[in-house]
Parts: sequence; structure tokens; C-alpha cells
Amino acid sequence: MPLNNPFAAPDFDMQDIRGSQYELMNPVQTILRWEGFGYLLVAVAVYQSLGHSWWQFFAWFFLPDIAILVYVFANARVGMWAYNLTHSSVGAAAVGLAGVVLQWPLCWQISLIWFAHIGFDRALGYGLKFPLGFRVTHLGVLK
Repeated sequence: MPLNNPFAAPDFDMQDIRGSQYELMNPVQTILRWEGFGYLLVAVAVYQSLGHSWWQFFAWFFLPDIAILVYVFANARVGMWAYNLTHSSVGAAAVGLAGVVLQWPLCWQISLIWFAHIGFDRALGYGLKFPLGFRVTHLGVLK
């Protein structure tokens, strides 16, 4: 699959995205992964302080990963959109804000679980996806 990149060589394609030269510089990647770990810690701490159910936390924690199935049953572009919509902090923040405005504790709980999941994924190096495939993320190329 040719890349739509004016800086790439004309014969450059997806198969050429390999090795450390196409990953983020290590200090930047490290900072972004620690930032994800911070999301996870803060979400878990707030979740604990609000006294929400831990069995519900663990039951719903991996729900956003259902979007990965879109890669299996659709194409990479649709999979990218599904994954990024369920792994962007914008959705989690919107649900949390709705919970604050409407005074719905369930929205706070959902938002905190969602933020924790996003932080967990980012800490492990799973970033937002590009349409080039599941392995190409904003945190680098997954190995």
C-alpha cells in the first residue's frame, strides 16, 4: 500500500515501515507512555475515592477493545476509526462531563473506567491508529 506522504520516496510502501528509524524518539515515546500510566493511576484513584464497585471496573475495563474486531470484519480504515473513537480521551471526557452536568454517577463511573483503559493501553504502547494498519500508531510501530 503506497503511503500518501510527500516526503516519502515514490517506491516507499507499508513494508518499509520497520525498525527504530520510524518509531518516535525514545524520550518522547517514554514520556507519552508514562503519561498514559498517569491516566490509569489517576482514574483508579478517583474511582476508589468515589467508592464504585471493583467487580464492575474489571467487568467493563476491556470493553473498548471490542473495536479491534472491526479490523477483523471490516477494512483497516474503518477499523482505525472504530479503534480511535473508543480509545480517544475525548469520548471519556464527554461522558464524564455529562455526568458532572447531569449529576449522574453512572457517567462518572463509565468515564473513569474508560480513562483507565486508555491509560493502560497507552502505557503498554498501544496508541491511536493510522489507516496503514493496526500496528502503525501515534506512539510508533508496534512490534
